[in-house]
Amino acid sequence: MQCDYFDAGVCRSCTRMGEPYDRQVADKDARVRAIVGARPGLTWELPFTSPESHFRAKAKMVVGGTPQAPTLGILDGDGHGLDLRACGLLGPATTAAMPVLADFVGTVGLRPYDVPTRTGELKNIHVLESDTGELMVRFVLRSEGQVGRLRRGLPALREQLPGLRVASANLLPQHAALPEGDEEILLTEESTLAMRVGDVTLHPMPGAFVQTNTAVASGLYRQAATWIEQALPAAGDRHDDEPTAQILDLYCGVGGFALHAAGPGREVLGVEVSEPAVASARRSAAEAGSPARFEVGDATSYAETLAEAPDLVIVNPPRRGLGARLTTWLEDSGVGTVVYSSCNPATLARDLDAMPSLHPVRARLFDMFPQTDHAEVLTLLRRH
Repeated sequence: MQCDYFDAGVCRSCTRMGEPYDRQVADKDARVRAIVGARPGLTWELPFTSPESHFRAKAKMVVGGTPQAPTLGILDGDGHGLDLRACGLLGPATTAAMPVLADFVGTVGLRPYDVPTRTGELKNIHVLESDTGELMVRFVLRSEGQVGRLRRGLPALREQLPGLRVASANLLPQHAALPEGDEEILLTEESTLAMRVGDVTLHPMPGAFVQTNTAVASGLYRQAATWIEQALPAAGDRHDDEPTAQILDLYCGVGGFALHAAGPGREVLGVEVSEPAVASARRSAAEAGSPARFEVGDATSYAETLAEAPDLVIVNPPRRGLGARLTTWLEDSGVGTVVYSSCNPATLARDLDAMPSLHPVRARLFDMFPQTDHAEVLTLLRRH
């Protein structure tokens, strides 16, 4: 992939830019295997690859410049905006929306936030696109006083972006390097964006985490579903007196893993600390007629309250990994099977070392972030 921004030295976020994609994947796979380390009985499957460009389903663009000439992209070392609206990683619908959103900033008179002087109002614009090209747009503002401008300008924006389904204002009053704040103000009647990911339709709300790369996320969820199907008896193979299989999905997000794991003969419960994510997962389950259930809660604290271990646990933690308390619980619980999705091979390796009774038997790299060294790894662990 070729990138004018990279070649000009404007943006160096994609550290592997310009390298042949096959080499990127091979190097990343080798590096991940080395970090995880040699583990007896572990079989690595071939990497799941991604489109090289236009794969990002979500974009978090920092807004800089002026209302008449805004920048949508990142900040330079001095805190001034660098425009990356033509970034080749953005999905096609997001790419088409960038110039419209830039014009909208000037049309409604939103002053971009200036980091050096701590003045201005509009800090970031977040865009999420579905597989059908529909959009969710979030305007991250310094204060609620500018929400009226957004409301008044929204009808015209929807005329220019007919695929816009959900719009919101997010309030981030503090001067901090954060992508968003805690308060969300919905500007449209629709509150969720329907996204087909793998074999289910997810309904993320503003603020709910979704995977960056829909094509690779689809492969990730389907692979997990296949391993779960192989690990647990199929409904037709179960005896009438055999108890229903219990599956616990920790850090469940908007429910991608849980909804793929649900099926006859299984009870699936997802636990997630984010209320918007749980609300999204519940809506997806209801519309799909899925029996999967979802609860708001801390993953580790919830697991530690269980009187009896489930048959299978899915974990998809943030980059910091599971941590000592949760690995201790998994090690001591008697859980027979764990499906671990990790975005940080280093913390994955640390967590595997902390659970010696749970042996990794299968692993696969999912290239969620082409052009970078970031890696998503799915691992199947069995108790021996």
